[in-house]
Amino acid sequence: MTDLKGKKVFVGLSGGVDSAVSAALLQRAGAEVTGVFIKGWYPPGMLCTWSEDRRDAMRAAAHLHIPFHTLDASVEYKQGVIDYLLREYALGRTPNPDVMCNREVKFGAFWRFAKEHGADFIATGHYAQNSGGKILRGKDGAKDQSYFLWAVPKEALTRTLFPVGGMEKAQTRTLARQMGIPQATKKDSQGICFLGSVSVDEFLQSEIGSTSGKAVDELGKEVGIHTGAVLATLGERVVLQGVLPGPWYVLRKDMSQNLLVVSHVPTLSSRETRNILLRETNWLLEGTRVLAQYRYHGPLISGELSKNGTIFTPTQPIEEPVASGQSLVCYEGEQLLGGGIIA
Repeated sequence: MTDLKGKKVFVGLSGGVDSAVSAALLQRAGAEVTGVFIKGWYPPGMLCTWSEDRRDAMRAAAHLHIPFHTLDASVEYKQGVIDYLLREYALGRTPNPDVMCNREVKFGAFWRFAKEHGADFIATGHYAQNSGGKILRGKDGAKDQSYFLWAVPKEALTRTLFPVGGMEKAQTRTLARQMGIPQATKKDSQGICFLGSVSVDEFLQSEIGSTSGKAVDELGKEVGIHTGAVLATLGERVVLQGVLPGPWYVLRKDMSQNLLVVSHVPTLSSRETRNILLRETNWLLEGTRVLAQYRYHGPLISGELSKNGTIFTPTQPIEEPVASGQSLVCYEGEQLLGGGIIA
């Protein structure tokens, strides 16, 4: 990390171990650290863990003897994440709410709040690295979260610190125990940013609902009944009630007919190199010959970007379906260049 002695750093304390260790490391580096818990929007009537997470964030701040604030970002979260999520699923696409959560909330509302209170930097527990304003993958490949940062405005990223990004997760846990941090043994959170233990399917069922429909193979032969096309993601395994045994993977969706086209393998029978169109792009750095991921922890594929950054042409066939609405994120080596939403 850069020389932080005397610098004001606002740390997003989620209640987990990564953000707590981040705050402790910044404090050790001489920064004036303030902890901030970001309160999102939570589905009415559905069990959520935000109050417990806030309590854990307060415990971490008390342990470190740092000031603590709660930022109410429920409006930004509802409009920028939840409404987007529901709109995309209703159109048959597969959105990435964590990308929008970062853009609109963690590096949007939180960044503005920190600036208004005189912060020099913000910090989070993301597993990514900031090297002279350039964003790199986190050292721990299994935990790397740079994929979710492509849509964040460059201004915010250049003023963001990722104290645990250069460490393995096991190392973070060890440090937490050595520092006596209360969250040292707390399990990692799962699911959508801010929805906690509420699953995507549960939330979509409550907000949109779903209707069962036919699933057919690539020749059009009916093989079973699905529980709702809105819940299905291209390339992922789907459970069917039906005539023929699986496993079955989603190849295509027809929302107008509530129809799924499925296969025994998550690959296309006719492999081809095809352009991937991008919308809502955000480029932190320029690049033409790049490596790209079209889903989190997905395969890295080589290809070329058009001059305006809206078309990605892979240099080899893609064997699995590419889901509209997901993020295509581009890298040059370990360095994040930016990305866009697959159109």
